Amino acid sequence: MTDSAGVRPDELADTDRAPWVIDVRALRKRHGSVTLLNDLTLQVARGTVCALIGANGSGKTTLLKILLGMSRHDGGDCRVFGLSVDGEANSLAIRQRTGFVSETKETFAQVSVRRCIDMTRACYPAWRASRERELLERFALPPAQRVSRLSKGMRAKLAMLLACCRGAELLLLDEPTDGLDPMSAEQVLQSLVAMVADEGITVLLSSHQLHEVERIADNIAVMHEGRIVLRGDLDDLRQNVRRIEFVLPHAVTTPALPEDLDVLHSTQSGARWSVLARGAWAGDVERASADLAAYTGALSANVHAVGLRELFLAVSGDNRGGV
Repeated sequence: MTDSAGVRPDELADTDRAPWVIDVRALRKRHGSVTLLNDLTLQVARGTVCALIGANGSGKTTLLKILLGMSRHDGGDCRVFGLSVDGEANSLAIRQRTGFVSETKETFAQVSVRRCIDMTRACYPAWRASRERELLERFALPPAQRVSRLSKGMRAKLAMLLACCRGAELLLLDEPTDGLDPMSAEQVLQSLVAMVADEGITVLLSSHQLHEVERIADNIAVMHEGRIVLRGDLDDLRQNVRRIEFVLPHAVTTPALPEDLDVLHSTQSGARWSVLARGAWAGDVERASADLAAYTGALSANVHAVGLRELFLAVSGDNRGGV
């Protein structure tokens, strides 16, 4: 039996029991001969901030659009709030509970800021009027100004206000701080953090700004050529991923590493071998260096901390120096 929207009541109730707000498994998407998503798997838990990071063309925007029903996938399974994104009824149910900020920050361009807000509010019974007043003041948005005449940064602020005030349980944000100056970006980030803390909202955001990701994300998912090539808790990655620089006795021989090391990336030039690896051993750098040198038979092994930028560039295969 279904309700008037075509969604089974037990499916809607399942949102309170499902471990994941977003549950994507082996997702595939092609456009002609181009593969956009390639067996992509990702889960996002309720009340967390997950950041998608990856170079342009890695599939981040495609994934967000599929989650909203704006684009159809070719294979795999994709669920939001326990609902499959397939079908118009489910897609509508998902969108009613989700706030979305697109990369282009699309809004009603030919009306005033005030009218744009009023038109959006009319579509969402759970609209947060107090948050609207707070963000209007914090973002210094001019209510009488026509949206089409706003700067790129102001349009980004307006798009964030519209997404954050509709009483959404999930926010999907595509480059939310693009076009914002540092102070405005800080305002947006503070608002996001407060919403997650106060209301348990779930956030999946795509961003090129790694320094912002490090500040607000609980988890990261690095995308490369339509796949998730690394995902994990950000604090765990900070604590347990290290770069190990070996000097080997023989340039042509690469020794085996301990089985409890998860090797993420490695390069070798002559007798020098650089390994990016994850393991619980990483906290004790001095002991780890001595143990690894002894285990591998290397002449020396030096363990170094790794920042998010270095980790991203290594696992995504992007050596151009930018995201």
